[in-house]
Amino acid sequence: MGTNHYANPDVLVSTDWALEHLNDRSLRFVEVDVDTKQYEKGHLEGAIGWNWQTQLQDQVRRDILSKDQLAEFLSDAGVTADTTLILYGDNNNWFAAYAVWLLKYYGHNDVRLINGGRKKWVAEGKPLTEHFPIYPRSTYKVTSVNADLRVSRDYVMGLLNGARRGLVDVRSPDEYIGRIIAPLGMSETAQRGGHIPGAKNVPWSQAVNEDGTFKSMEELQALYDGKGITPDLKVVVTYCRIGERSSHSWFVLKYLLGYPDVRNYDGSWTEWGNLINAPIEREV
Repeated sequence: MGTNHYANPDVLVSTDWALEHLNDRSLRFVEVDVDTKQYEKGHLEGAIGWNWQTQLQDQVRRDILSKDQLAEFLSDAGVTADTTLILYGDNNNWFAAYAVWLLKYYGHNDVRLINGGRKKWVAEGKPLTEHFPIYPRSTYKVTSVNADLRVSRDYVMGLLNGARRGLVDVRSPDEYIGRIIAPLGMSETAQRGGHIPGAKNVPWSQAVNEDGTFKSMEELQALYDGKGITPDLKVVVTYCRIGERSSHSWFVLKYLLGYPDVRNYDGSWTEWGNLINAPIEREV
C-alpha cells in the first residue's frame, strides 16, 4: 500500500492501489481541490468532494472547524472513527494535505494521500465519473484533539529567540523576500510582505516530482538538511500564506521524513503580515 523507504510509508497509496480499492467499503475517497469546481468535472468513483472554502473552515470566525462542527460534517459524510480516509486533490494535493492535517488535529486515526493526486490520476488516463455518491449518515464523535499539531502567532513569537527550533517558510522565493505579498489572483493577503525572522525558505513545490508524486526520502532529507532543517531540532513549524501549502510541507516533514515534532502555523502570512509591530525580515 505504501511507498518504500519513507519513515511512515503507509500514509501514501499509489494511484494503482487506489484504482484497485475504489469499491472497498472500509475506505472513503475524498477529493479536496484548490479549484473547487474540479470535483464536479469528474472524480474517482465513490469519492465525495469537500470544499475547503465553505466546509473546512468556520464561516464566521477566521478559524478551522470546531470539534463539534467537524463531528457534524463527518457524520453527514457517513464517516466513522474506523473509516480509512483516502484523500487526493489538485495542485499536488495542497488542500488534500490541509484536510489531512485538520483530520489528524482532531484525532482521526487513518488518513492517507494518493501519491501524485488528481494530476497523476488524470495523466494516467484513469477513470473519472460525474456521479455524486450519497452515503448513509453516521454518528461521528471526536474523542481527542492533537493540539500540538497547530501553533498560534504567540507560540511563533516565542520561537524567535529559541535554540534548536526551525521555522520553514514554504512560499515562493518572491513571497519570502517580500517582492510580492501573495501569488497572482489570490485574494487572501496581508498589509506587509517579507518573512518571519529566522525562517528558512523551502518552497513546498521542491518536495514533489514533475508528475506530482513526492520526491524520495533521500532527496527530501537533502532538501531540508541543506537549509538547516534537520531531524534533531526540538520543533519545526511550517507556514505559508493561509496554511494550505504549509500543511503539504508539514506532511512531508512529519510523516515522510519522520521528524519528531512538526507543527503547522495556519494563521501564516495573512495573520503575521497584518499584525501591528510584528517583526519582519525583507530582502528586496
